[in-house]
Amino acid sequence: MTSHRESERGLSSEAGSHSGFFDDVRTTFARWNVKKLREPFVLVFALVQPVVFLVLFSQVFGRLAAGAVPGGDYLAFLVPAIVIQAALITAAGSGIGFVQDVETGMFEKVLVSPVSRVAMFAGKASSDLLLILIPTFLMVGLGRVLGARITTGLLGIVGIVAVVLVFSVWFVSVSYILGITTGSSRVTGISTNLVQFPLLFASTAFVPEKALPGWLQLVSSVNPVTYGVDAVRAIMLTGWTWDVIGRSLLVLGALDVVLGAVAVYFIDRASSATVR
Repeated sequence: MTSHRESERGLSSEAGSHSGFFDDVRTTFARWNVKKLREPFVLVFALVQPVVFLVLFSQVFGRLAAGAVPGGDYLAFLVPAIVIQAALITAAGSGIGFVQDVETGMFEKVLVSPVSRVAMFAGKASSDLLLILIPTFLMVGLGRVLGARITTGLLGIVGIVAVVLVFSVWFVSVSYILGITTGSSRVTGISTNLVQFPLLFASTAFVPEKALPGWLQLVSSVNPVTYGVDAVRAIMLTGWTWDVIGRSLLVLGALDVVLGAVAVYFIDRASSATVR
């Protein structure tokens, strides 16, 4: 209750001394980071689930799939997939924060403030991307400990982080849209899970494209997860192959812009009449 009142006071203060777009982004970013620190379970879930997937998949499918992957090293093939999966899992829950604001009435108070809608999106997205970085570093580090190589070295880790951030924005946007339109944390969680798992398994995340059935190869060729995994996999295994990395970043960047704009539109159109 205290934190909610503090947020309201902070919002009122901001409304009285509104000073620009970047201040809006900074204030929104700080607010969502404080909320995350008060909900440590979100971070625990973001860390534990990818670890479980990495260990189980590498141990259960390692020998079976080794012959189907280039070089026969399934662990090295798997780590980029788990890195992207970790980003998806964390991004999936990002819209629930909006739902919590809707349920407490804070969302409507923000809507009537002079805070820029783009700044609302940018500030919260930046906070969510910061959270996504934690499992990203954990998965890369754990993969390295288990023996997965990174051919591009330390600079490659920077490249992987960049790809993950570009990859995550579009799914963060999808989660925001679902959270704002449904106003239900349960529906948002179910909906994002229904989207993320088909996307993962209809991609090149866990098996090479040639091992997929023909119709799944077609689906994977337009699947954003495939572009994210292929870019991270290129950086880790084959080096700076810019035809793969550049194409992936171009596609994912375009998707970020489109879905980010849609998310801002939904934030701008939201009101007490449409959000319960």
